[in-house]
Amino acid sequence: MTGRLNIAIVGAGIGGLSAALALSARGLNVTVFEGAESPREAGAGLSIPPNALTLLRRTSLREAIERITTRSQGLTLRTSQGLPVSRPGASTALSYQIHRVELLDMLLGAVKGPVRFGHRCIAVGEMQSGARLTFANGAVCDADVVIGADGIHSVVQRQIGLAAQPTSEGVVAYRGLVLAEKFALGPELRGLNMWMGDGRSFICFPVSQGRLINIVAFVPSTRDMEETWFAPGDVCALAGEYGGWDAPVRDLVAALDHTFRWGIYDRPPLPYWSRGHVTLLGDAAHPMVPHFGQGAGQAIEDGFALAVLLEHAGRGEIPARLKAYQDLRLERTSRVQAASRLAGRFYRSAGGDPAEQAQRMRGWMSAAEWIFPYDAERAALALLSSGDKAPPGAASEVDIPARDQP
Repeated sequence: MTGRLNIAIVGAGIGGLSAALALSARGLNVTVFEGAESPREAGAGLSIPPNALTLLRRTSLREAIERITTRSQGLTLRTSQGLPVSRPGASTALSYQIHRVELLDMLLGAVKGPVRFGHRCIAVGEMQSGARLTFANGAVCDADVVIGADGIHSVVQRQIGLAAQPTSEGVVAYRGLVLAEKFALGPELRGLNMWMGDGRSFICFPVSQGRLINIVAFVPSTRDMEETWFAPGDVCALAGEYGGWDAPVRDLVAALDHTFRWGIYDRPPLPYWSRGHVTLLGDAAHPMVPHFGQGAGQAIEDGFALAVLLEHAGRGEIPARLKAYQDLRLERTSRVQAASRLAGRFYRSAGGDPAEQAQRMRGWMSAAEWIFPYDAERAALALLSSGDKAPPGAASEVDIPARDQP
């Protein structure tokens, strides 16, 4: 192998920037291309689950993460009337809540290679020993590896012959942010809190070191909705969906100045992610409904696993390494997709058949047990050391080399 691999990432979201961070830390040349003219300054809160925290804590971001996140343990469940819902053996795994914009800013500041905004990808072409990206502004980029991290409407996904078929869940999600000082219980609100009702659920948690409360409300809908986070919603209509619910839910909705809505669509696992020198990552590879809070976590896992597999790869090995990455990640992310689907059904099943609800809770809790204690880097290293498909459990015996650690 002569020279370091040149990696082009399409998409400067959480998945794309996390992958750039992980790949750069392992000595690869990385350029990120983003269609938007500048970083988005709008967003909402999200959780960074333990399986993703494990990876980010190994980088130079360890101290920054501690400064801009809010810690919590587990999820508190209540009925629509505020009665507690017990979860025997519920996980107490630590997760961090963070404002999406703050996370993106942190990742953007840590990426060592160039991030080129205003580059909307319109074509991906295979070359003899790499791939070529073409952009709407006329720019062209040749790379050893192209990673499509361009979300649910991925251009790269279509360019390698794939088409995800969305199916509506019959649910629309509203999101918004409330200043904690406007909410009487704001200073006391800690961790993840969810209220469940028949066909509806409502979740809130603090972000921005407790200054803001993030709200996500899921309500039934028979209308087709845009799959975008930026479609304006109607606060009055949202309030009408939660009339008679527990007082904190009604108070939080009343404190909203505005809200955004997006339709929730499910997609089956893709048959493959990689073709030649091109692969997919994050929502472009495995879009999932948001009920398990694992969208960002799985995208981060993708990037760190891929970095391990490409670190010492020769150019002639790239197609095989990308296929190994696909095989390593596809089974796990397919299971997380299924768990996310199951979680949503459980959250919206309050008031239904108690036996069915209990069965869904057991399935949801069982899924959480295997999702969290997982290390994507160790799994990738185990795969390399075995020379074959290695089960996730084998990864625990592999040491991870130190890099970028403060």
